[in-house]
Amino acid sequence: MYIAMNRFKVRRGEEETFVEIWRQRETHLDQVPGFRSFALLQGPSAEAHTLFASHSTWDDAAAFEAWTHSEAFRLAHRQAGGRRDIYLGPPCFEGFTQVL
Repeated sequence: MYIAMNRFKVRRGEEETFVEIWRQRETHLDQVPGFRSFALLQGPSAEAHTLFASHSTWDDAAAFEAWTHSEAFRLAHRQAGGRRDIYLGPPCFEGFTQVL
């Protein structure tokens, strides 16, 4: 199993906007080989931001990598830069391979 996570620092007061963007987003993940599940996680808040993470699980790293080069990926991310004003910097990607 492979877990792909992107961490986002969302400006305080923009949390609902961020969640709504993800709620309305067409991910196209249901048609991607090797995809298992997705969750959007809300973490702690600091003075200037609230931490969020997108969390997707895959059969393996190769399935995730194939998705990043697919038409489904392009469709899912076509409006990703539309609300940069709600973020403090770019997302931080982290990928993990299950070892136990």
